[in-house]
Amino acid sequence: MNKVVLITGGSSGIGKSIGEFLHKKGFVVYGTSRNPEKVLNSIFPLVALDVRNAESIQAAVANIIKTSGRLDVVINNAGVGITGPLEEIPMEEIKNNFETNFFGPIEVMKAVLPQMREQKSGLIINITSIAAYMGLPYRSIYSASKGALELVTEALRMEVKQFGIEITNIAPGDFATNIASGRFHAPVIKGSAYEKVYGDTLAAMNEHVDAGSNPNEMAEAVYQIIQQKSPKIHYKVGAFMQKFSIVLKRALPDKVYEKMLMNHYKL
Repeated sequence: MNKVVLITGGSSGIGKSIGEFLHKKGFVVYGTSRNPEKVLNSIFPLVALDVRNAESIQAAVANIIKTSGRLDVVINNAGVGITGPLEEIPMEEIKNNFETNFFGPIEVMKAVLPQMREQKSGLIINITSIAAYMGLPYRSIYSASKGALELVTEALRMEVKQFGIEITNIAPGDFATNIASGRFHAPVIKGSAYEKVYGDTLAAMNEHVDAGSNPNEMAEAVYQIIQQKSPKIHYKVGAFMQKFSIVLKRALPDKVYEKMLMNHYKL
């Protein structure tokens, strides 16, 4: 029986790449979009879902289960970026980021766990970020929301293992997607104490995304994880130095690592 896969945020970027890869491998793939009617080039079905709306999550999950009879793999991919000096990021944007990157995935997991418990099987893959492992300057909220999801995954794994359900994290580095265009950028304010350094850092961030890896690497990683009987707790996918930065954070004294980051960002 072909496994049924749900991917949130499946209309573009990493989610679309994962969906296309799994579809070609024979999986029954459902992606989600807030406005699926506007997406004309998807090779797998898209259902309406807004991770900030619990009712839309429940309706989408119920529709997929009714159509396919089961739900084997859920990939919490929908997310948004956010940049800016913490002092200058509006609180409503901070809350929106957590609604999308943290509370939304929790709502999705709550919606699918009863079906997976009934099946006595299931796999949930949470897409986080290498930024989740460290507080990055001018990306404080993004690091925090993705880091929170990493920790929830660690705890929830232990709670649901008794039901035959596996949960894991994949932390990508920079990939060549359209995430920068959808990211909330706190404006570079003329005369602000952060104007020069934040402006330079923002330009560097966008260059890193544009020069990022092919998102098909993430698709291949997800496919390999699905094949495993007992996935690891954490996976990292991306350029060597991005993954190695996590190793350095564990190995170096805090202030040495902080100095290394500040030198990297020219702070």
